[in-house]
This record gives sequence, structure tokens and C-alpha cells, in this order.
Amino acid sequence: MSQLPTHTLGIWLVRGAAEPLGQHLAQQLDASLYRPWLTPGVAQTDQFAAQFGAHAQWVFVGATGIALRFLQGLVHDKHSDPALVLLDEAARFAVALLGGHEAGANRLSYRVANACGAVPVVTTATEATKPLVLGIGCRKNVSAQQIEAAVMLALHERAIEQVREVATVDLKANEPGLLAFCAAHDLPLRVLSHESLAARGWTAQPSAWVREQVGLDGVCEPCALIASPRGRLVVPKTTHDGVAVAIAADEWIQQQWLAQQ
Repeated sequence: MSQLPTHTLGIWLVRGAAEPLGQHLAQQLDASLYRPWLTPGVAQTDQFAAQFGAHAQWVFVGATGIALRFLQGLVHDKHSDPALVLLDEAARFAVALLGGHEAGANRLSYRVANACGAVPVVTTATEATKPLVLGIGCRKNVSAQQIEAAVMLALHERAIEQVREVATVDLKANEPGLLAFCAAHDLPLRVLSHESLAARGWTAQPSAWVREQVGLDGVCEPCALIASPRGRLVVPKTTHDGVAVAIAADEWIQQQWLAQQ
């Protein structure tokens, strides 16, 4: 177990079987890794309680029921409690369990998901009722302004406030213009692996250039559809100034969103 907290983020492993995942996350997210089995004779719940306030954010690797038992008696106020994202040992789902807005668990769930290929799960009402997902592909070093113009063209009369998240391929995960655009609109960026996109041939307009440069028939359309599994493509690939945008909409959520307006 780490001797003194040195990072904003702590990662708590319940079982030794999760250590390879924990080490990967600690490296990717610059986090302190906790291995409670290295302190025999002290209950894990007591160890966790002693460290809970040492980090502003936590990733708890284990089952939901176990996490709830560990948190019993520790949660007091949403304005002061740490954020906690729950990740199963198979790295399938990264659930923003505690401190979604105030402590940043919603954004942390995307960081965790992007680091290990999980699906981010956000249940706060503000995000859960947004029906649109933007799939974006772009040329290298496009500006945030170029992405903004392409997105607004694709949205047409739709409001950007309806957008829940942006999805792109891992090759573009650190594209400065894309990151700046997402930051400007407070949108989380979901990064999908090349393998995930290649396995799903959801491209209405295959691009020879994208095939040559990225090794895929397309990026924006499959990104939008994978990130919105219940959605349908309402705006196919729209290109403008080196940026390609597609929009998927969850019609069930969209009906709720429209009813609230």
C-alpha cells in the first residue's frame, strides 16, 4: 500500500486479481494505488475509511455491493465528499457513483473509461437527459474554431445543449483543437479504440482518405453510433474544413428533452 498520498486520485483494489488493471490505471491516470491485502489483520473497510479523505477522487475496483458497504458511514455532503468512480474488475463499466457534478466523478468516469476501454456510466439528470452524441473525425492539428464551425453546421437548428458527449478514435485522443472544443462547451470526450471501430462497419460514406490515413472506412459515424447504442444516425457524415461530424440521437431521451422545453 502507498505510504503517503501523493496524488489527487486514489485507486482502491479489493482483490489481488485486479492488480494488473490497477497498475495500468495508476500509470495512465497518475494515481496512488492501494493494495489493502498487504496489511493483514486490518479490515479493508477500516483501511479504506482511514484513507477516504486523503484523495479528492477515487476509483474503486470491485462490485457495487462491496463499494456501498465500504462507503457506509463515510458519505456526508455532496459539496465535500470525494468523487468516486466504480469500475468492475473486467473493466467493462466506469460508473460515476459519488460526487458526479460537485467532485467531478462524471468527468472522471470518462478518464477511467478512456484509459481501459470501459463504458462510462453517468446517471445525473442533467447529462442523462441529453439525447445527442457527436462523432468527430478530423485532420491533424485542426483548430478548435474549425471543429466548432463543422459541429454547428452539422447541428443546424439543434442546440449544442442537447449534446451529451463527443466520441472519436484513439488516434485523435490528444488532438489539441478537439480537446479545446470539448473544454469550451464542457463536453466529455469518449475515446474509442481503432479495433472497436474496425469491428463495426457502420459507415454510410466510406472514405478512401480515411482508409489510407487511419485504416478505417470512417470515423465519425461509427463513433457516434457506438457511443449511443440506443440511438440512430440523424445526421450522417458532414464535412467542413478538415473536420467530419456525424450525430446520433437517442429518440427516447429526445422525447423527454423536448417535453421539458
